Amino acid sequence: MRWTYIPVLAAALTGGAAIAYAAGFTLPAPPKIAFLYFMDKSDGGWTQAFEEARVKVEKSLDQQIVYVEGVPEVAGQITPAAERFIQRGYNVIIGTAFGYSDTFKELSNKYPKVAFLNASGTTNGPNLESFYGRTYESQYLCGMVAGAMSKTGKLGFVAAHPIGPVNWTINAYEMGALKMNPKATTTVVFTGAWNDPVKERAAAQAMADQGIDVIGQHVDTPTPQIVAQERGIYGTGHHRDFREFAPKATLCSSAWTWEKFLAPELKKVAAGNWEPSPYGAFPGIKEGGTDIACCNAAVPKEVVDKVMAERDAIIAGKKIFTGPIKDIAGTERVAANASLDDGGFWKMDWYIPGVITQK
Repeated sequence: MRWTYIPVLAAALTGGAAIAYAAGFTLPAPPKIAFLYFMDKSDGGWTQAFEEARVKVEKSLDQQIVYVEGVPEVAGQITPAAERFIQRGYNVIIGTAFGYSDTFKELSNKYPKVAFLNASGTTNGPNLESFYGRTYESQYLCGMVAGAMSKTGKLGFVAAHPIGPVNWTINAYEMGALKMNPKATTTVVFTGAWNDPVKERAAAQAMADQGIDVIGQHVDTPTPQIVAQERGIYGTGHHRDFREFAPKATLCSSAWTWEKFLAPELKKVAAGNWEPSPYGAFPGIKEGGTDIACCNAAVPKEVVDKVMAERDAIIAGKKIFTGPIKDIAGTERVAANASLDDGGFWKMDWYIPGVITQK
């Protein structure tokens, strides 16, 4: 995932009354859908999750969905890639990167009869909807698995940047671990990059040297899982089911299930009078977007049962971030009987007790 900062969406979610578009959006012709992939479709993580979803959405909609790979977060390359599809009659363009946000907004204004959707984006409009998943739900469940399977109670977490969408996964991971082991801690190392196998390897190796025996992650590559397997410890993945890369080590993964969100959303676009969310779509396990890929055969059935029971509770409406919740400094972040609102997630810059952050 490419994400550097989220001021637009955070501001929108913490703003006042909801924006109402004058009328729903309707395509002037039957939908023809195209994806712009940030990376190679077989990158093993973020982009491959979209490629796997694309194939499933094709079957669900019974129509071909085309794509182009390797479109970087540069307006000078995003715009011609999108316009080539538009000139060929494609009228639903789906992006897959934060860095597409501003360009997609410009394109949506320039082509008001084309529908645009963008994963991890921050811009929205009458014919543009950004979307991202509530990854704290699936990472909470993975944290439960990690907490139950750790012999030392010392967990690690390799992350890219200390921003809201990463911080909520870290806190949720520790919350899940604490549910299974009240003494569990989660030591975090930020690599400063979404995709840097060298830094990820160094961070994971350092964790193993410190006696950490389960390593979670919010970075793009499976490197932390590979290191865990090399060192004879466990890990939990992100983006996809990383048992593909480390079958002995990876206990579970926080995995994207984009087809569960995109198929019904694209059906709404096709039906006409589509009303994209003015703040962007934020689906959880129930709506599609993210889920837990569970579990490695090493995980006892009683642990799996507890995790699946929590998953059912989340689908039924359980709010993980329900107070009272205090941060490491003792400051109250969520009051008793209250739940963190969406704006609070996007601007999250704090950690719960038990999280140990390192650069």
